[in-house]
Amino acid sequence: MSFPLLTATAVLPAVGAIITAAVPAARRTAAKWLALLVSLATLVLAITVMVRFDPDGDRYQLTESHAWIADFGVRYELGVDGIAVALIALTALLIPFIILAGWHDADPLETGNTRWRPTQGFFALILAVEAMVIISFEATDVFLFYIFFEAMLIPMYFLIGGFGDRAHAGSEENAAAQRSYAAVKFLLYNLVGGLIMLAAVIGLYVVAGNFSLQEIAEARANGSLDMATNTERWLFLGFFFAFAVKAPLWPLHTWLPNAMGEATAPVAVLITAVVDKVGTFAMLRFCLQLFPEASKWATPAILVLALISIIYGALLAVGQRDIKRLVAYASISHFGFIILGIFAMTSQGQSGATLYMVNHGISTAALMLVAGFLISRRGSRLIADYGGVQKVAPVLAGTFLIGGLATLSLPGLAPFVSEFLVLVGTFARYPVIGIIATFGIVLAALYVLVLYQRTMTGPVKPEVATMPDLRVRELVVVAPLVALLIFLGVYPKPITDIVNPAVKQTMSDVQKKDPQPEVEAAK
Repeated sequence: MSFPLLTATAVLPAVGAIITAAVPAARRTAAKWLALLVSLATLVLAITVMVRFDPDGDRYQLTESHAWIADFGVRYELGVDGIAVALIALTALLIPFIILAGWHDADPLETGNTRWRPTQGFFALILAVEAMVIISFEATDVFLFYIFFEAMLIPMYFLIGGFGDRAHAGSEENAAAQRSYAAVKFLLYNLVGGLIMLAAVIGLYVVAGNFSLQEIAEARANGSLDMATNTERWLFLGFFFAFAVKAPLWPLHTWLPNAMGEATAPVAVLITAVVDKVGTFAMLRFCLQLFPEASKWATPAILVLALISIIYGALLAVGQRDIKRLVAYASISHFGFIILGIFAMTSQGQSGATLYMVNHGISTAALMLVAGFLISRRGSRLIADYGGVQKVAPVLAGTFLIGGLATLSLPGLAPFVSEFLVLVGTFARYPVIGIIATFGIVLAALYVLVLYQRTMTGPVKPEVATMPDLRVRELVVVAPLVALLIFLGVYPKPITDIVNPAVKQTMSDVQKKDPQPEVEAAK
């Protein structure tokens, strides 16, 4: 029996979470180092998965299958395609940086009276989320996926509600109330989506007789499983609704600005760069593969919603006064691009969407974590409270600028390639939607450059005059992310080589071919 590499990649952070939580309260530093070491070991396993994956091999590789709940046809089935491999690598890469960036975010607080913040719990919850996200990317049993798709809400709820941002205007009681509101809203939105999906999962079992993604997809392809048109559409909508909440897609997005605004910067990165990717990934893996005809039927409406997300998110980002909420609305706009690429039903669009998931994770982590370092120094999230930072902390300002330029998809930085592919793929089949979507790029330039101008340039405000530049730990967090943004901006081939074969198979699932150009290139 071969080594269960996929199981080990998910189990290691889960076991690490349990051990970290059990560390004695007096040994907070030991708990931090333990969590960091576990996350680095998980990264090694994720890299091993990437190395062992053969893009030209079978669709699902490193597979594992064991009986679980035999009476209901539930199996413990894991397997990865190129898209899953890329997102597992992204998750494992970001978690060590999230832990380092949040090194002091759960230390004890003094607010008149000493209030204990359980440091061990903070880092244990991060590892628990990592484990659940990774196994969600690996699961090829629909019921197994659903369990962890929902279970990750529990640690995220406590991370948002129990470890909120310290830079909060007003009293501690008001801050606690805002954190509680954001956490409950996050939980309720996602629970509603999950309950609707549960009904669809049960319906799928009634129709197919099992939960195996590969078996159901093969039966659909060879004609041995023929769903009624209305049945397929209702099941698709049940799955898609849950994924659209997680993504998030307009108008199901309103939980995200609250959650990111009230969470610490590292937890905000965990939300939008890691957890939310499960939603867009699942659209590719489950919606398109299980319900190809319904996916094509719903495409026009989904493209319109994605377009609204792009423009709406960017417009609201322009008007924000809060740095973290600005990044949250920018992420809504970016997720609109990702969903646009998925449902453009072209290989360029879907390759761009997958690459966008990876690049958005890195660029958002860079921008949000540097913003977190900035906010922790000044103690305020309001843009108006800053000015002239580049004169007193030039390295912080420079890395903030690079993160911002990546967010607006500047050529030469990683998100540009993915956004370009999404727009090219969309324009090939839906030119009007592709043209309108480009206005999101213009708006992105506006909100990013205005943010930088108001916080980093101009006269030095007295409150920031003594602001220290990035420290060694913070540089260790930011420098690799900046290097990756530049490397993948000029050489995205390592990622595209992995994801393109999976994208071709997804296109085959929905029986779509790329539109032929109207004018052939000269030979």
